Amino acid sequence: MARQNLTRRSVLEAAADLADRDGFDAISVSLLARTLGVQPASLYSHVRDRAAVLDGVHTLALGELADRIAAEIAGRSRRDALVGMIGAYRGFARDRPGRWDALQRPANAETVQSGEAARLVELTWAVLRGYALPDAELVHATRLVGATINGFLSLERVGSFGHRAPDTEVSWARAVDVLDAALAAWPVPVPTAAAADAPPAPAPGVPLRAAATIPASGGPATSTARTSTPATSEEPQS
Repeated sequence: MARQNLTRRSVLEAAADLADRDGFDAISVSLLARTLGVQPASLYSHVRDRAAVLDGVHTLALGELADRIAAEIAGRSRRDALVGMIGAYRGFARDRPGRWDALQRPANAETVQSGEAARLVELTWAVLRGYALPDAELVHATRLVGATINGFLSLERVGSFGHRAPDTEVSWARAVDVLDAALAAWPVPVPTAAAADAPPAPAPGVPLRAAATIPASGGPATSTARTSTPATSEEPQS
């Protein structure tokens, strides 16, 4: 790539491609510069340091995952939308392993509050609202869906399911069935005095795993929120 063609976006895309090829931890400013055919100093007008590159790849991955989900759930609702959404996560994890790894790392405050994270949350909540869940239950449902997706994909990725029948695809389909049934029959708690004083569900803007770190006050997620899945990106990593 010619030096004059470099932009922040092109630098981060190149870093993400490196992560897919060599692993997320392999990203370095020097390797990125060699890949782009420039001196490391040429990158510093686009990214501050290695940490900024990693954070940028994280945000980039959130946006690309959101694009996949949007395409898969368009015109669908309830189970069909759920299948499309979690299928998008699985496909992204398989096709973009380095980007997927980026979604498994703690997100900084800027990533948590990014437009990419907010869009991922909004798409996830659109799917969940198809099941007529009360807004106060969306975070809980997001955590359930996210834990199921991430747990399954993490175990599948390291070969934990390869030692016995039936085929993993059968188990994946059963996981979809269970999530669909759980969302369709979601229990709505009876209001109590304590519940009346509880903060409302957070507005879209914090990635899926961020709900695990939303303070009791209902404020924004902490800077160590994970943003991968309902992935990435509760208000749904990640």
